[in-house]
Amino acid sequence: MGVLGSLWGLVHRVRVAPESVPRPDRVAPPAPPVHPTLPATATRFEQIEQTVWARHCPVVCAAVSGALADEAAAQRAAARPICCGHPMRRHDARAVTWQTWVGRVHVTVDRYRCRQCGGERRPLLDILGVEPGRLSGWLARHLALLGSVVPYALAAELATPLLGVRTHAMTVWRAVQRLGAAAQAHTDALSTYHAAPTSVAPVAAAPPPTVVVAVDGCVIGTQSRPTRRRRLTKTTSLPPLPPVPDGTFREVKTAVLLQPTDRVALPDRATLVRRVVVTGLTDADGLFRQVSAALRERGWLSPQTMIVIVGDGAEWIWHRATLFADRCEILDFWHAMEYAWAYARLQFGEGSRRAEQWTGRLAADLKAGHVHDVIARLQALHPRAPDAAAARDAVVRYYTTHAHRMQYDDYLRRGYGIGSGAVESAHKQVVQARLRQAGMRWSVRGAQHVLALRALLLNGTWAQTDQLRLVQAA
Repeated sequence: MGVLGSLWGLVHRVRVAPESVPRPDRVAPPAPPVHPTLPATATRFEQIEQTVWARHCPVVCAAVSGALADEAAAQRAAARPICCGHPMRRHDARAVTWQTWVGRVHVTVDRYRCRQCGGERRPLLDILGVEPGRLSGWLARHLALLGSVVPYALAAELATPLLGVRTHAMTVWRAVQRLGAAAQAHTDALSTYHAAPTSVAPVAAAPPPTVVVAVDGCVIGTQSRPTRRRRLTKTTSLPPLPPVPDGTFREVKTAVLLQPTDRVALPDRATLVRRVVVTGLTDADGLFRQVSAALRERGWLSPQTMIVIVGDGAEWIWHRATLFADRCEILDFWHAMEYAWAYARLQFGEGSRRAEQWTGRLAADLKAGHVHDVIARLQALHPRAPDAAAARDAVVRYYTTHAHRMQYDDYLRRGYGIGSGAVESAHKQVVQARLRQAGMRWSVRGAQHVLALRALLLNGTWAQTDQLRLVQAA
């Protein structure tokens, strides 16, 4: 009995340890994430494409070289070129190479020399329309297309995956300059032709009753250098660019030609299905000559056609609008509202509800054709500060000067439109997307060549570059 009592007491004195609960810091760490991996190879279809191209590209290159050799043989069998009234003497034959989209091709070209004047000719090169040692026309046009869309260095990078050609930025730059110079020369030639009083313009089967011409300008950074950088030898690199302490800005003038029926109304906005962009680093007279040439070339400048000029308050626009006898001049509605908003912010406060209500009522009155009532109401206002009074006077002067261009109710009823959104959009697509990127400064000639190519591209007429002859490199 005594032993049982002792055991019972011992049991009561023994404490049972609680179940162990894992501490938060002892939780097993999660498994590491699986590193993302790419497939080891391209898809089977892409592999087939790459294999077939690698197999047949040398065959195509050899075929191009063979066709050039046949052309050279035909030229050699033809009559010798004439110079100074006599056939030229065959002097020698030299191998010439070109870089094409399928690789380098070679051909032997005969050279002829005149015994009297010493002049030289290579008729085969004249027939082919290419300079020795340069890019082929097809490759140069595609590099120029890339260079007119993206910066030259990026275009050189894109040439490898898109064209299968390894090149560098200067090669792209040369292609852009040569093709752009040819495009600009053709535009200037058309302007000169149509400016002549005796020129004959194409006649459209059904001339449009109305053509809208929206005109505006924007600036780009330019720089001019007295001399070009040149390598002293073939192995040395170009010297660094000299600093340009004071950059300048030039205005790119742009016009957009469209027919009112080209506008399509969407639920929240209006869009254009077609347009014609005319742009360049030129003066006002030069721009309007190009506009007139573009209208005449399309048969849009007939006695039955009304030319609607839409622009802001720039005097250079309205002084040249008189070029068109049958015209309607419209002041851009949103530009007119900018003057009103400038006064409302000073008079009622930036972002105030009263400013919104006041400008909303003024906009409704202008669209209703009550421009003279708006001017009278503005003159009766009592600005509360000198700066607001100056802004009010600016609105009154602006509206009084352009009142005959602010009959917005009539313009809307006729379907002309009252805004210059088309040319503002063209500025963003033609100019700013390529020529106004961070830190860009352009020579006038270089910018003009890029603008000429971008106009062809955005007008949907890039195929015309096949008919342009690349300007010879300097």
